[in-house]
Amino acid sequence: MKTNKRLILPALLGATALFASSLAMAHVDVGINVGVPAPVYVAPAPVYVAPPPPAPYVVGGPVVVLGWHGDRYWDGHRYWSRHDWQARHPGHWR
Repeated sequence: MKTNKRLILPALLGATALFASSLAMAHVDVGINVGVPAPVYVAPAPVYVAPPPPAPYVVGGPVVVLGWHGDRYWDGHRYWSRHDWQARHPGHWR
C-alpha cells in the first residue's frame, strides 16, 4: 500500500505538467486591419469563343445518263438528234 501512495504523487505532478504545458501552447490571435482593405475575390472575366464555321455545302453536278433522252441521244460528249445518230451509226438502231 505504501508503494501505491508513493506513485500517486509523481503521477499527479506529471499529469498536471502535461495539462499546464498544453494550456501554455494555446493562444488566441486578434488581428485588426486599419486602413487596409480586406481581400476580395474577383471572378475571372468570361471568355467567349465563336462557334466553328459550318461545313461547306457541296452539291454535285447534274447526273446525265448515257442513252436516249426523249428524241435526243447523249454519248457522253454531245447530244445527237435521232436522225444524226442513226446516220452516224448505221445498223445500231435496228
